[in-house]
Amino acid sequence: MSDVGREDRPSKMENEEKTPSISNSGDGEGSLDRLLPSVSTGLSPRKRTTSQCKSEPPLLRTSKRTIYTAGRPPWYNEHGTQSKEAFVIGLCGGSASGKTTVARKIIEALDVPWVVLLSMDSFYKVLTPEEQTLAASNDYNFDHPDAFDFDLLKHILRKLKQGKSVKIPVYDFTTHGRHKEWKTVYGASVIIFEGIMAFADKELLQLLDMKLFVDTDSDIRLVRRLRRDISERGREIEGVIKQYNKFVKPAFEQYIEPTMRLADIVVPRGGGNMVAIDLIVQHVHSQLEERELSVRAALASAHQAQPLPQTLSVLESTPQVRGMHTIIRNKETSRDEFIFYSKRLMRLLIERALSFLPSQVHVVQTPQGEDYEGRTFNGKRITGVSILRAGETMEPALRAVCKDVRIGKILIQTNQDTGEPELHYLRLPKDISEDHVILMDCTVSTGAAAMMAVRVLLDHDVQEDKIMLVSLLMAEMGIHSVAYAFPQVKIITTAVDKKVNDLFHIIPGIGNFGDRYFGTDAPPDWSDEELDEPSY
Repeated sequence: MSDVGREDRPSKMENEEKTPSISNSGDGEGSLDRLLPSVSTGLSPRKRTTSQCKSEPPLLRTSKRTIYTAGRPPWYNEHGTQSKEAFVIGLCGGSASGKTTVARKIIEALDVPWVVLLSMDSFYKVLTPEEQTLAASNDYNFDHPDAFDFDLLKHILRKLKQGKSVKIPVYDFTTHGRHKEWKTVYGASVIIFEGIMAFADKELLQLLDMKLFVDTDSDIRLVRRLRRDISERGREIEGVIKQYNKFVKPAFEQYIEPTMRLADIVVPRGGGNMVAIDLIVQHVHSQLEERELSVRAALASAHQAQPLPQTLSVLESTPQVRGMHTIIRNKETSRDEFIFYSKRLMRLLIERALSFLPSQVHVVQTPQGEDYEGRTFNGKRITGVSILRAGETMEPALRAVCKDVRIGKILIQTNQDTGEPELHYLRLPKDISEDHVILMDCTVSTGAAAMMAVRVLLDHDVQEDKIMLVSLLMAEMGIHSVAYAFPQVKIITTAVDKKVNDLFHIIPGIGNFGDRYFGTDAPPDWSDEELDEPSY
């Protein structure tokens, strides 16, 4: 255990607090409308615009969502399995010692977008009517280990560390109960877990990669607690002092202070101690660098000489299908023709995909009074998820044949420096884990973006055998990559091309589908992976 930064050092002044986490829950249809090009049939091309300004924060804000322009790199290997867990920092200290301030300072200094701040305050137990009465008279001990739901806390932290989507309770300190709506959190590269009892459970300690203890003078903690409980939680000053003397101070001496010896680093003076915070940030950065993965390069060399998998279904190459491919592959085809015949193929593709959904016998009576033995969908729901931006063009075809289908969106872009796919944004319908999911992308070359999208769905507890990947055009490399990593995912396409060149363009290919469909011009050094899974 080290005691860091006892010499005085002025703290940095920050005018803006960065968003510490990203959530995928909510409905918010149309929240991306002003960030994505609209679909029109005009022929004039639009220029693709990007921002290279390094001084801008790595996020875009809409009225309802935050979209990170610094994406999350792969957290899994070419086998599709998680190969690195999130780095968990445990932050302990007495009540009002400045734990949350230290956590936010670390988040600011890390400058990494995919960070989750998890507070132990969210895991207070729901009080019984008798306990509610005690709490109203300041006679309930909120500073005892028994006040926390450690089982739920460990379950959620373990899942979050494993890369899974979790729902976190929202505790109301006025009513001493949990809100009906829980907060959904997903995609943490770093988790900062703070609480007065953060080191009080042995199993919980094993989940922490780094343990920090914030050591603040007791008088300062009392003043902060008075200010917080009176202004934020509607308490009376007499009640706050009574609770402090009866429960808070004894609990600190009995349960919290002794755990200081378990800390890797003790942080005196809390958020003002930038020496300690800088040391912590350096260590976390080194840990993240060690966990970096290279997925796309591994996909290019892995399991490519195998026969095409049985999970692949290719639309029959009828004269009509081949004729439509002739039109959309032709570089001289006008944009309105490209859109028209692409839509026709999409409709056929979606209809083909629906034929693989489970069904059961269903008998109905005809207007003539006779029984007809038919079929009906044997599942709870169908949800479509598009990989932005090109995959979004397939949504109308799905909506045309599936009434009231739910739609989710995933934004994956290629990092031009590393060549790796990065997750920037997702919005998935609630309770998607119970659905059959049709994952839509217009083209798949290496399969890197498709693999990331499937991994996201699995992290949200969608069953692998309930996922169907549909694409207008796929390269054999991408098919092998997805099928090897996720052997139960059904793959449906209208055509398969054999080759992918050194730039990961499909050969002979179709060009950059998104640019051709939306009428945007690719830059001179264009790469189909800049905005979409390469169509090349």
